[in-house]
Amino acid sequence: MSRPTEAEPVKLIFSVFAVSAESLNGSIQSLAARYGQPDFVSAQMPFEYTDYYCPEMGDKLIRRFLSMEELIRPDILPDIKRATNRMEEESSADARRRVNIDPGYLSKAHLILATGKGYTHRPYLRDGIYADLTLIYQAKKFCVLPWTYPDYADEKQLAMLTKIRERYLLQLRMDKGEL
Repeated sequence: MSRPTEAEPVKLIFSVFAVSAESLNGSIQSLAARYGQPDFVSAQMPFEYTDYYCPEMGDKLIRRFLSMEELIRPDILPDIKRATNRMEEESSADARRRVNIDPGYLSKAHLILATGKGYTHRPYLRDGIYADLTLIYQAKKFCVLPWTYPDYADEKQLAMLTKIRERYLLQLRMDKGEL
């Protein structure tokens, strides 16, 4: 018989893309006010992996990734996704989003993103939110899956996520008094 145990804390991450640097950086400031200071913020980069968002947001989107210093319990991810959905709505103009905020978390074993869309690889969590198993960590590296979004499968993003994971593992060791 398995014995239920508490999950280890996980590393909260966000992908934020927007129509302007002002919207992008304002969203990052709002996330910091709500979830604490980031311990990593990527350089600004173009978001060019898909045109899915173009009809609503336009075609010159810019993006940044961030990870938050404070570790979280994985079971609060639906709360975070619902909060970021509200942030997106509040920043909308003329019924068009100006920012897209995708929360997720890194654990030792995988990268999970939160989504409101169910699918075969997305188990339901609660409150209309699903967990998207985006990457797994195996054989000392992140491995893409058949459904991994192309931007998360990009070698640059995999290297960035590996560095964030290393920081996360260090935090876990520090929290356990191993350092």
